[in-house]
This record gives sequence, C-alpha cells and structure tokens, in this order.
Amino acid sequence: MDHLFYETALILAASAALGGLTLWLRQPLIVAFILVGILVGPSGLNLAGVDERLQLLAEIGITVLLFVVGLKLDLHLIKTLGPVALATGLGQVAFTSLFGFFIGLALGFSIVGALYLAVALTFSSTIIIVKLLSDKREIDALHGRIAVGFLIVQDIAVILAMIGLNALGAEAASGHPLLDGLLVLLKGTGLLIAVGLAMRFILPMLLAHLARSQELLILFALAWAVLLAAVGDFLGFSKEVGAFLAGVSLASTPFREAIAGRLVSLRDFLLLFFFISLGAQLDLATVGAQIVPALIFSVFVLVGNPLIVMVIMGVMGYRKRTGFLAGLTVAQISEFSLILGALGVSLGHIDRETLGLITLIGLITIGLSTYLILYSHQIYNRLSPWLGVFERRHPYREISEKEGKTSEAPDIILFGLGRYGRNIANHLVRRGKKLLAVDFDPQIVAESGHFPFPVLYGDAEDPEQLENLPLRQTRWLVSTLPGKAVNLEIIKALRTQGYAGRIVLTAHSPDEAETFRRAGADKVLWPYVDAAELAVDYLSGTREELDTQSPWELHLEEVKLRPDSAASGRKIGKIALRTRTGASIVAVARAGISYYDPDADFRLFPGDLLVLLGNAEGLEQACRILEERKDTAGADEKRFRMKEVLVPDNSAWMGRSLADLDLRRQHGVSVIGIQRGAERLISPRPDMVVQPGDVLLVIGSPLAIRDFMEHREDDNILPGKPEEEK
Repeated sequence: MDHLFYETALILAASAALGGLTLWLRQPLIVAFILVGILVGPSGLNLAGVDERLQLLAEIGITVLLFVVGLKLDLHLIKTLGPVALATGLGQVAFTSLFGFFIGLALGFSIVGALYLAVALTFSSTIIIVKLLSDKREIDALHGRIAVGFLIVQDIAVILAMIGLNALGAEAASGHPLLDGLLVLLKGTGLLIAVGLAMRFILPMLLAHLARSQELLILFALAWAVLLAAVGDFLGFSKEVGAFLAGVSLASTPFREAIAGRLVSLRDFLLLFFFISLGAQLDLATVGAQIVPALIFSVFVLVGNPLIVMVIMGVMGYRKRTGFLAGLTVAQISEFSLILGALGVSLGHIDRETLGLITLIGLITIGLSTYLILYSHQIYNRLSPWLGVFERRHPYREISEKEGKTSEAPDIILFGLGRYGRNIANHLVRRGKKLLAVDFDPQIVAESGHFPFPVLYGDAEDPEQLENLPLRQTRWLVSTLPGKAVNLEIIKALRTQGYAGRIVLTAHSPDEAETFRRAGADKVLWPYVDAAELAVDYLSGTREELDTQSPWELHLEEVKLRPDSAASGRKIGKIALRTRTGASIVAVARAGISYYDPDADFRLFPGDLLVLLGNAEGLEQACRILEERKDTAGADEKRFRMKEVLVPDNSAWMGRSLADLDLRRQHGVSVIGIQRGAERLISPRPDMVVQPGDVLLVIGSPLAIRDFMEHREDDNILPGKPEEEK
C-alpha cells in the first residue's frame, strides 16, 4: 500500500512540474499528462507503474468526463445555430472518416485498424477548444458559438460510435449477430425509457430537495453518474454511454450549471490518471516506425479538417474570416479519440501499437493546433488574400446571425431573488429590460416558471458559475445578496473574467458601501436607507401637511408616477382626471419640493408623487388611470441614437465653432463629445473650434440622425467608424 502511495505522490509531483512547463509553453495540460506517463512508465525511467487502482481512478475520470459532456449538452445551441452546426459537424465527420480510412489503408493498416484511425481523427477536443476560446474572450464571438455548436455534434457522434463498437464487440464474442443485435436494441430501449421516466417524475423533485445542501447535490450527481455508468457497462453499452445518459438526464434541470461547475476540477484531476496511463503504454521502441504515419495523419488533421469546415461554412453564407477561425478549432484530435482507441484495445479490435499511434497523433496535433488558435488572427491576416475562394459574394447568413445574437443577450444579470431582488426584477421587466436571474435557493428556482424572466440555479461565489454566464453581452450585473465577502468575491471574479459592464452591489451599512466603492462597484444600493427615506417622505411629506392644516377630514390618496405611466410627460389638463373620475390633483411632490394646487398647464414627470382628493370610488378609478402603462408602439422612434462622424481635411467646418455650426437648429442633433487624437473631450463648450481629424460624437432622435447623415455630404463630412466596429 505504501508503495502505491509513493508512486502516486511521484506521479502527482511530476505532473505538477511538467504542467508548469506546458503552461509556460501555452500548451494544454493533456500534453503534460501524457508526457508524464512516458517519463515515469516502462518506456521512460520506469519509476512507477500503472496499478489497477490507478486504472480505477482513470475509469472514474472518464465517467465524470462523459457525465459533464451530457450535462452541458446544449441542444438549444444546436437548434439556434441550426444548419451550420449540423452541416459543419456532420460534414467534417464524414470527410475526415472517409479520407482518413483510405489513408490508413494506403499506409498498410488493416480494415479495422484503418477504421479506428479514421474515426479517431474525426473528433476535436471540446475541453481544449472551450478553454482556449474562453481565455481569448472569443467563446461568445460568432465563430466561437459555431465551433461550440459543431463540437457538440461531434460529442454526440462519438457516443454513437462507442455504442456501435460495443455492440460489434458483443456480437463478435457471442457469434449470434442478429440475435445479439436485437437484444442490444431492446436493452437500449429499456434503458432510455427508464432514464426518461426518471427525468420526468423523479429527478426534478429529488434535485430540488437535495439542492438545499450543495455538497449533497454534488455527491448525488457523482453517484448518479457512476451508477448509470455501471448499468451501461452491465447491459453491454460501456461505462461511457451510461455516464453520458446520466448527464443528459440532468441537463434539463436548473441545477446543471452548478453541478458542472463543481465537477470540472474533479474531472480534470481524475483524467490525469487516464492520460498518464496512455503515456505509460506508449512504447518508445516503436515510435521510430510510427513517426511517418503520425506525421501524415497529423498534416491531414491540421490542414484537411479546417479546409472542409471553411468550404461548408463558405457555401452556407459565412465570411472567410469566420470560417477560418472556426476551422482552426478542429485542427487537432480529441481526448475522446484516445478514449475510443483504448476502447478498441479492450475489445480486441486494435493492438497497442495502433493506440500508440493515435496517442502520438494527439500529441502532435494538440500541441500545434494550440498555437494556431492562440495566434489565429495574426495567421488570418497573412493568409486572408488567398482565402477569398471560401467566401460567397454575399455572406447573407453571417449578417442574420449577428442580428439574431444581439436580440438574445440579457441587458442585466441579477444575483439574488429575495424580496428586494424580486421587486427589482419585476420593475426591470416592467420597463422592458431583458433580465437573467441567478439564485442559490432551490425553492425559488423551482418556482421560476411563474417568473417573466429566466432563472438559473447557482452560487455567486463560484467562478465556474460566472464563466457560464453571458457576461460579454450584459451591460449591468446587479447583486442584491447580503454580505461583504460574497460581493467582494463577485467583483474579483468579474474582473478576472474581463467583464467590462457596470457592477451594482447592495450594502447594509456605510462601511460596506465604502468598501464596495473602493473595490470597484459602479453603484451601491442601500435598501433600508432608501426605504427609510420613503417612509420619512410619507410621514412628513405633502399629504401629511395637507392633513395637518385641513380643518375637515379629507379623502386623500398618494400615487407615485412611474416612468412607463401613460400620464408621464403630460400636462394635468390633458389627462382630464377630474372630468373622468371626479378626483383632483391637489399637490405634487418633486425632488423634495411641494407644488400645491397645480394648474392645468403643470406637466407631470416620472417620479412625481401626486396627492389626489376625491371620494373613495373616484380615487380608486384615478389611481388606475395614473398606473396605466403607455403604449410602447413606435417607442423605438422616440429613443435617441448616437453616431460618430469624422471631420476630413477638406471639410467646410474647419475653423468654425460648434456655436457657429448650430447643428441643433440645422439638423436636430447635438455634439456631446469630440475625439482629438488620443484625447476625448466630453460635453465640449459651444466656442470650441472644429479641427481636421476631429471625430464628433453626435446625439439625436433616430430620424434626426438619419437626416443628418444623409445630408453630411453638403457640408463635406464623412462618417466615422461603423457602429458595429465600436
């Protein structure tokens, strides 16, 4: 036992050391782990063997890997990306398998060996690609979303391949292929029905109960993954298929992100032993004979896979740049390729030399493709002139993808749906904001179907949770969670993720508020202070003064005018409240000032506190009228737009001040900023003189901006940067 403990300690120490080296070389840790296996194994220093107990850890690691893949199977992403994910994923699988098979035959491999090599070359590493794209902040870019879409298609394909290979192995062992094929079909159908019933009637309620303790939730998820892996292996489908189904069964629950986030570190640790065992099985004595086939297959993967992706995406209407960047993500083989090779060895379909060849191809392609992805933009800039053949004259689909993307992203992410958070959420939705809420209470998540916004189960202090949120498109992140530590952790995690939006935190003391401001919060909410101020306004405000001075008992009612009220921005006379209800507006409180007996020309604004006088029925009717929401049809035309315009050297505006140009009167727009070189001047003075090369930031209604840009040639003005490039 001590001997095994010492070997494990040696393996972990070597993994940490080589892991640091590969990190410095900007390589995935998979490369380090395989090299550790070669180093400490029989082909290297022979310092440690791969004990069956370490093999058990490797098998559990593969189980957790397949479970997480199933857990994060985003079928909605495939649906939204639709044809491009399926066409690119399946097209690349078919192309690589077919040509890889013929290359294998030409190199002298058997039909079965060539088939395994071809299928192994097909799959790309979801783990590596997602990590690299996330580090480059490109996971939410168009090519990143497309890449994740067809990687999911590949993951489904590899699961189907494993099922097929296990079925072939079972048939070959029994000698009754037809009968065994029917038996496999029946057992598979029974397993799917059982899992489906559990998804429908058992798992949702069970998870909602277990989620009260996150430790118990993670323990159950792990137990469920291993249990179904064992069932899958018992029925002849392999552990991997059972683990994948376990993940899929939990993928539709609101707890999947929390489970996946907590299992990622465990998955990576356990997979270490699998990759080390692969490296230990690599016979360096045969590497010399495998170098040439490995290089041929590696060139095929590094060049052929990106080419077929670019061809398919070009035909489907994407720009050459998008096709090139997405294509580079398939220029390596996957950890699933190695798992598939190990499965082939266990079934007796291929020998260890073939598995060693697959491992060698993995080292070459993963190592080189990492640099291709890291420097993808620089490589594209050099190759761009020769890539026009991969682009249609009009890349119509990319335009629609960009338009669709902007409409789906939430405006605000809200952490915490307690009473305060839920009220904020409801008011934000009422004002037309797109909201995504995150809460750690399983009871609230279970009731999320009644909310007019999506709710995720998650922990704000979990960095993995933040990685799975659409932070890049979100302008505000609001936390209503109590506690200094949790909110400071949110700020730290957001800065680590490169979040560029605004952060709003909730404080319950002056000390907390000051700490949050120093840490980088853009705004601090004070629920109790704000509520206390409202209470004081009520107790000592306009209505209270009217009640105090009146010798008679009056029927008064207070109504706060909301921004979306139909009465906002209108004059009292136009509302005709007295004519319609018999109730009158006898006072208006605005910004701490009371306006008594306002006349018919008095204009009401959002936030005004109106004091109404009348009988009970009239007051109730008047309150309903004032709370009616305004018609939002055509609201977009009432909003403002911003536009940048560049003042060229030959402009007629040269040497003229903003007051002389009088753009407000001429075109209905205002200059709110001037960029001069690297300096940006906000709210410039009217006497500021326009110079050549200035970039003016103008603001106005959409109609005014459109009219201004249409007539810019009259004043020799040229447009600045297009809006989509800002």
